[in-house]
Amino acid sequence: MKALFIGGTGTISTAIVKRLALDPQWEVYVLNRGNRSSVLPENVHTIVADINDESDVRKKLDGMRFDSVCEFIGFRPEQVARDIRLFEGKTGQYIYISSASAYHKPAANYVITEGTTLSNPHWEYSRNKIACEELLMKAYRETGFPITIVRPSHTYDERMVPLGVEGRNGFFGVIKRMLAGKPVIIQGDGSSLWHLTFNTDFAVGFTALMGNIHAIGEAFHITGDEVLTWDQIYQTIADALNVKLNARHISSEFLAAAGRKFGYDYEGSLTGDKSVSVVFDNSKIKRIEPNMRTNVPFKQGVRIALDYVLSHPECQREDAEFDAWCDRVIEETDKALARIKGEDDE
Repeated sequence: MKALFIGGTGTISTAIVKRLALDPQWEVYVLNRGNRSSVLPENVHTIVADINDESDVRKKLDGMRFDSVCEFIGFRPEQVARDIRLFEGKTGQYIYISSASAYHKPAANYVITEGTTLSNPHWEYSRNKIACEELLMKAYRETGFPITIVRPSHTYDERMVPLGVEGRNGFFGVIKRMLAGKPVIIQGDGSSLWHLTFNTDFAVGFTALMGNIHAIGEAFHITGDEVLTWDQIYQTIADALNVKLNARHISSEFLAAAGRKFGYDYEGSLTGDKSVSVVFDNSKIKRIEPNMRTNVPFKQGVRIALDYVLSHPECQREDAEFDAWCDRVIEETDKALARIKGEDDE
């Protein structure tokens, strides 16, 4: 069987490609710009192309047919429409990576199933994913285009420490604050529930869907079973760093307003996603793959990530602007609290 990954070297897709490359039943192809080919196993075939250059991709894929095409970098409906044109009649399955952030925020029930309504007025990213799903389901119903939709939640790997509030340069600015003993911001009161999934665990569920007739026309979310509060997440990180956690809890609404001037989209990433408690019902993917479970709990996964990041300087991206923003937000909330306490003492 032949599989084509569009992208194939990202946080999620790298683990899947590596897992599938070990299966002698599969011949694995990756189509991307060739910037991170070194992370791929030697037996993976690389097609160097920009998927947005439709005519070039069509030429390079001429005469090829795949049992499964997996799209990891399709974010807008026009990109999905392009894929339908490219792969209509040339694949037995098209797996689209959507997002669990597409589920209604807040949902009527904190337990999320694949039947939970899709609606996210807070985040354009999620609304675009919903539009892509709708376009694909229309193609499936009208022409039989063989789609499978996968909705990851917060998936991480050895190069990433998952957090709630971070700057444009990612997580390291928060890690640096922790190491320096500075306060770090946690959205809300830290008690909302969240799933974190290590990418190798995600790959177990995903590869079970590939070439599976029971996955055609269906949507699946894939997450680990471990559920943590955000306070537990940050405390686990601090424990792994062997530092004391100095947490400051600030409402998502305040963070969204305070971040807007600096271009931080906390309205989307927090109000539209991470500030809402979610518990994913994984029974649907488990019916396909009973071995889909948390094999790398966060306590272990975060140590893997921190060991890698702290030994690889290229992962340590400084962010002076975000650091100053955190200081300012914390200072202003402290001043407000002091004023209120002062009034109470009068």
